[in-house]
Amino acid sequence: MVRDPSSIAIGVILPVLLILLFGYGLSLDVTNVPVAVVLEDPSPEATELAARFQLSRYFKVLTLTSMARATQLMLERKVDGIVRIRPDFGRNLSRGIAEVQLLVHGVDANHARIIQNYARGAIGQWTGRRAAQGERVASVPVAVESRLWFNAANESRYFLVPGLIVLIMTLIGALLTTLVMAREWERGTLEALFVTPVRTGEILLGKTIPYFALGIIGLVSCLIAAKFLFQVPFRGSLSVLLGASMLYLLVALGIGLLISSAVKSQFVASQITLLVSFLPAVMLSGFLFDLRSMPVAVRAMTYVLPARYYVALLQTIFLAGDIWSVILPNGGVLAAMAVSLLWLTRRVSQKKLA
Repeated sequence: MVRDPSSIAIGVILPVLLILLFGYGLSLDVTNVPVAVVLEDPSPEATELAARFQLSRYFKVLTLTSMARATQLMLERKVDGIVRIRPDFGRNLSRGIAEVQLLVHGVDANHARIIQNYARGAIGQWTGRRAAQGERVASVPVAVESRLWFNAANESRYFLVPGLIVLIMTLIGALLTTLVMAREWERGTLEALFVTPVRTGEILLGKTIPYFALGIIGLVSCLIAAKFLFQVPFRGSLSVLLGASMLYLLVALGIGLLISSAVKSQFVASQITLLVSFLPAVMLSGFLFDLRSMPVAVRAMTYVLPARYYVALLQTIFLAGDIWSVILPNGGVLAAMAVSLLWLTRRVSQKKLA
């Protein structure tokens, strides 16, 4: 590692860069949404409702009086939504039948649903304030009181950052050992070991321990960033988290060793590693997409991906705590995968190094 500083860069510097880049750049939260509030009723009630949107941190409001102009801005994608307060709003409000029209740009369905929820929330706060003052508002037969467990602030970074740690550990763990072994095959340095009494297991152990240590350094950097930069709550045990992370790091290193032992080209080995480890960790681990919404055949494939189990472990330990009914099954699967991969690597390497 001293002679090859690129390994240290991948194991230590890359995790810090990735957690900062993705942590600050990747977010599912919607803020400063450009919306047009069409105020066709100059009554105090309508003006107060429009002000509720202007004071919200979720919206960037453009107040208009023309629906045609607002429609044109929507077509040009200069606004993502239109809140229309009709001319008869104040009169209908006194009768308890007032309505507000909400139009949302629907190209991105998830984005549109979030805007709808935020707009309903702003209207609901305005309605609740008027009701608290004893003023007549439209009657609601059922009052719904909702609460989010484990993420009361509804912050996307609370579940994104643990998932990012999974991606980073997958990338650095598999890529480190893949490049190192394949590089030594290309340079011919492994042949020098063939004439020595060193055994296959000792060679693999010598390739695993240093990069395991580098991976732990990268993990600690990610955990510090998650806790102190992104303020992700940590409700579980640090020892459990480290134990689960060590298991997953062994799995990632095992994947890299297995591929590099079977493929002697750095380029081919790195491409295969990305295809079988990093990309599935992004798409099929539950990090970004709900596994239950996938087709049955695709969902069945996810059970062979180690990232699926590590995502479940990290999100549970960070946000819910030490829930052993989740930790033990997922940790057991990772342990079995680590043992299997290292055993397969030794078998493959035995044929190559014998």
